[in-house]
Amino acid sequence: MAITVLIADDQAMVRQGFGALLAAQPDISVVGDAANGKVAVAEAKRLRPDVVLMDVRMPEMNGLDAARAILAGHFDPPIRVLMLTTFDIDDYVYEALSIGASGFLLKDAPADELVRAVRVVADGQALLAPTITRRLIADVTKRRTTIRTRETPELSALTPREREVLELVAKGLSNTEIADALFVAEQTVKTHVSKVFSKLNLRDRAQAVVLAYESGLVVPG
Repeated sequence: MAITVLIADDQAMVRQGFGALLAAQPDISVVGDAANGKVAVAEAKRLRPDVVLMDVRMPEMNGLDAARAILAGHFDPPIRVLMLTTFDIDDYVYEALSIGASGFLLKDAPADELVRAVRVVADGQALLAPTITRRLIADVTKRRTTIRTRETPELSALTPREREVLELVAKGLSNTEIADALFVAEQTVKTHVSKVFSKLNLRDRAQAVVLAYESGLVVPG
């Protein structure tokens, strides 16, 4: 089955360019597009795509509000939202991940990175550009020192190995890289990650990054 994609961006050239690139892939089908957030929400509900490429800044309803509306629908199978932004420093990053967006991608990313991002997100994983990950970590660190963060989760519920896996996830390692670092099978890592997400009520790796730094499990530096 092809991965179905809806593209939401207020620039026609961006929609057409991304659409042509993705449609050329044998495993991806572009099922629609939208020029603003309000239309994106309506089309997402109508078309039920696997992935929505959502521009952050759009008229009538911005990408963040549109993503929130789509993710609040709790569709089955779920609709994944991949935010698109022109700038790696964006005030929406933290909140978008908190409401369940699967990640961020810069609009000037190479073509093969866009294709890979759609596949990764459709597979239920999170994706963050390296510069955005660094920004996110810095933002979380600042929040910890300037405002009251949400209650620290019960990390004590995790086994020592699960805590170790969470730390490595938060540092951006893939399952394969974690398996290599811990000298275990990749399937074992997948099992640990699944248990961590279940115990801490996490949706994906993006939330794991936020939680690990926000709780102090991982210290920037």
